[in-house]
Amino acid sequence: MNPANLIDCIVNHFTAVVESAYDQSPPEVKIGEPPQISMGDFAIECFPLAKAFRKSPKAIAEELAPRLETSALIREAVAAGPYINLRLDSDALFSFACRDLFTLPPFSPAPVTADSRRVMVEYLSPNTNKPLHLGHVRNGALGMAVARLYEAIGCHTLKANLVNDRGVHICKSMLAWQTWGGGATPVTSGIKGDHFVGDWYVRFSREADADPSLDEKAQAMLQKWETGHSETVRIWKMMNEWVYEGFSETYRRLGLSFDVFYYESETYRHGKRAIMEGVDRGILFRDEQGNTVFSLPEAEFGLNENGEPKKITLLRPDGTSLYMTQDVGTTLLKVAEHQLEECIFVVGSEQNYHFQCLFTLLEALGHAWAKDCRHLSYGMVYLPEGKMKSREGKVVDADDLITDMEDLAAREVRKRDPQGELTDDAVTQRARKIASAAIKFYLLRVKPTQDIHFDPQESISFDGFTGPYCQYAYARISGILRKARERGFDTEKEAGCFDNLGEEEERVLAQLLIRFPEAVERAARELNPSFIANYIFNVAKCFNQFYNRHSVIHAQDRGLALSRLHLTAAVARMIKTGLNLLNIEVMEQM
Repeated sequence: MNPANLIDCIVNHFTAVVESAYDQSPPEVKIGEPPQISMGDFAIECFPLAKAFRKSPKAIAEELAPRLETSALIREAVAAGPYINLRLDSDALFSFACRDLFTLPPFSPAPVTADSRRVMVEYLSPNTNKPLHLGHVRNGALGMAVARLYEAIGCHTLKANLVNDRGVHICKSMLAWQTWGGGATPVTSGIKGDHFVGDWYVRFSREADADPSLDEKAQAMLQKWETGHSETVRIWKMMNEWVYEGFSETYRRLGLSFDVFYYESETYRHGKRAIMEGVDRGILFRDEQGNTVFSLPEAEFGLNENGEPKKITLLRPDGTSLYMTQDVGTTLLKVAEHQLEECIFVVGSEQNYHFQCLFTLLEALGHAWAKDCRHLSYGMVYLPEGKMKSREGKVVDADDLITDMEDLAAREVRKRDPQGELTDDAVTQRARKIASAAIKFYLLRVKPTQDIHFDPQESISFDGFTGPYCQYAYARISGILRKARERGFDTEKEAGCFDNLGEEEERVLAQLLIRFPEAVERAARELNPSFIANYIFNVAKCFNQFYNRHSVIHAQDRGLALSRLHLTAAVARMIKTGLNLLNIEVMEQM
């Protein structure tokens, strides 16, 4: 048996037994878990075999169970209805869970090679007319987590940020500053750059309510920008730089990173070129109003109420482009520059139709790789009324959220330090990591498509389904291992013999550790980091149950203590790996 493939060993042995019994291979082998650990470590489903072998799953289980016990790995195989429950050899089970498992992904991700799948995760996509808000925070948490999951399964993964730095909405903040700014800057105003520009966008909206002609002026400014009008371009560059400085600070606070930036001011031209080529090839056409449009396939999109095909507009009559055109250009550029095999777009659910249209349009333009474009759609985030105030009264500002969460975390840290032993700097550092974990874990613990009502006080709790609870579990385990080292135990140098393990709580932990790589693969495949958040929480909870019922350092003999310390260290590695996949830092002490 190769211990680094324990589940594969079970599958291979079962396959050999089936071939011996029925003279053909099983069509499928499903390894699950019994309802209770007392029934076995793993269970094999016999449903997939019933049709192939023309017997009931129950009869197949009863026939195969005795034959499975011929493996040194399997100590007991018991038929339980349509299942075969397996009890594994303790030394093999715990050796794998505590040692050999950590040579495999995601603990040791496969090295990126020329053959690695090339994936780009595009996330955040901020506008340069306002600061980041709570929705961006969820977007950023998802984008970083998905990128790390893909890295963990061995993909060549690039994180991209498409900055929406052009368009009429950008011109609105520019026009407002030009009209009423009086030469003010973020420095002279003492306001962070992205907030400074955002305030002018709010000012424009307020003024436009009284003077609708401002909207026409903003559109005229966009046309000037597209023709390269020098003064318009100068203001645009200056105000965007203010915003980028502000964004960089927020990125740092959220722990967001990017390998490549794209700017719509550059990519939209690629889109316009592709659209004009589509017109020349007869794929796209101009309608009666002069818009360049694409007719959506009836089979996928249906027809309008008048019975005609639905259309999307790609260029206005004056030649200016829309978001769809820009996204076409950006996607073509990304794939060409990085030889991508998969493109993931992390964008809110309100853009579901947009991406359905985009992928269909790209295919119609002749790009077969469009089938490997995926939209990671996510739901809205709300705050309970009165919990936090936003800067504008409507949108919850990301910087305000982080600051308020760090204040909450600092209060929790000081509450646990009644003697005041921690320095102010130590409190600040711990509060930063706890607040970040609270925000990210709360946003990632549910399916991306689910709307979230973000409760700051609940998210920061050290008890319950939260990031700080998982951080605390890791810190608690780190404390146990520190005490063990002080008493002469060294799990790095002393190998464990695990025949002495076998309590139910121990076997549950081993089972969870072994199945963790499968959870990571599933989370990556389904673009759903909540699998990992749930998994970490379950492991932390199960460890606490184990530790509350069994002595570790003070076990009845040194050999048992050493074995349990190896299991404890393995749990710590799994929690740390899982939290890191969610872009959450761990702490040795809290």
